[in-house]
Amino acid sequence: MSGRTPEHCEARLLVPALLFIALVVAAVASLGTPLITSVATTFHVSLDSAQWTLTVALLSGAVATPVLGRLGAGPHRRATILATLAIVVVGSALTVLPLPFAGLLIGRAAQGVGLGLTALMMGVARDHLPEERSTATIALISVVSIIGAGVGYPLTALLAEVGGVRAAYSFGLFVTAAAFLTAWRSIPAAPEGRSAHVTVTGALVLAGGLFLVLFLAGQRSLWSRHLAVAVLLAVVAVLLLCLWTASELRSKTPLVDVRAVRHPAVAGANIAMFVGGSGMYLLLTLITRYAQTPHGAGYGFGLTTFVAGLVLVPFSVLGFVAGRLTSRVRTLIDAPVLLAGSAVIVGGGFVLFAVARSNLAELLVEMGVLGFGVGSFSAAMPGVILAVTPKSETSSAMSFNYVVRSVGYSLGSAIGGLVLATDTGHLFPNDHAYTTAALVGIAAMAVTALAATALARQRPPEINPTAATASEPSQGRTS
Repeated sequence: MSGRTPEHCEARLLVPALLFIALVVAAVASLGTPLITSVATTFHVSLDSAQWTLTVALLSGAVATPVLGRLGAGPHRRATILATLAIVVVGSALTVLPLPFAGLLIGRAAQGVGLGLTALMMGVARDHLPEERSTATIALISVVSIIGAGVGYPLTALLAEVGGVRAAYSFGLFVTAAAFLTAWRSIPAAPEGRSAHVTVTGALVLAGGLFLVLFLAGQRSLWSRHLAVAVLLAVVAVLLLCLWTASELRSKTPLVDVRAVRHPAVAGANIAMFVGGSGMYLLLTLITRYAQTPHGAGYGFGLTTFVAGLVLVPFSVLGFVAGRLTSRVRTLIDAPVLLAGSAVIVGGGFVLFAVARSNLAELLVEMGVLGFGVGSFSAAMPGVILAVTPKSETSSAMSFNYVVRSVGYSLGSAIGGLVLATDTGHLFPNDHAYTTAALVGIAAMAVTALAATALARQRPPEINPTAATASEPSQGRTS
């Protein structure tokens, strides 16, 4: 596939194209969330099995992200983006066709691969937009990758109620096809002089380690019923990740530049992303689960899937608003300070949820606070990492950050399930279990704020993008 030069790709069309593609892949990957019950009834499988329509997409996304990030650092970035979107379109078609449950899972895994494109969109923005505009665009790409779930959730839930699960998944096919055409028309070729190499063995070892970590985070029953097996798999996961790290440090063409990850600013940002992501996803899980709990449990509002999806609207709207505001105040306030402030805002959402959840309006306010905090956090995060990252490594560096985010989200979901499952004598957890989970979230966001504050005190010197670009051919990467 021949790429277009930047001259043939107008910036005014490039920015909305990048945002649209990032939004689509995030929304499509999250389609499994509102459809789990519908899938269980349509395919006559258990809810645990239906849960894999979400889990498998997250797993494939986490595994594909670092590989796509490395490919995106090379000369074939445009081809990588188009090929990945083609895989997502094929996967979307599989979810619509009248195939058995296994076919649906394969389609969802293919859709999840698209999650790795977010970092590539950032690389395109940094290479082909003026510095000031690229900074704002990268922040918005980070935000829409978060709020995408809130955009697709209500619509797909409505389609599922009206036309069934196939109709809901047809939405994914439509938007992914549109994203592919948008990329074909708008994505330019990578700058000349780039090269990238993917070590298959390293990619497979990382994929195995990440798969086990995310699998164990989502399988609470395995820990309670087969503890020895769970511990054994956890040990294997740690060994695989340690082996991968050691091989990356020795490699001249690493999948992820581990030495760069060890930079205090990058390491601190990823720690904040891991802990903060756990807390953010925990609160999102608590609010949506609380809203759908039947009145018979003594609390909750018994909302339908569609109405529960509407509860996410404040999350998406205020998340986008926060992203826009953050990109504007970034010139006045350091990114680490913004991260710390965002963590405090999310912590405030936990406090509100702990003390006020007696009516739906309170949940809407708390979801809005969460969205604002997540939006500002997501918009500020790239500024911390990219300040010490050469242009050529943008996709790879941000890909690693998104893998960390995926693991953090999975941990947040697992923590929520574990805390709410402590009251095993009833179908639904006691209302006090939600307060306990909220206190855990407050602690997580406090740790995140402290980590971000430590970053702010370091004030690492920003790299010179021009010098970094000039030095790229000498980085020792071969295609």
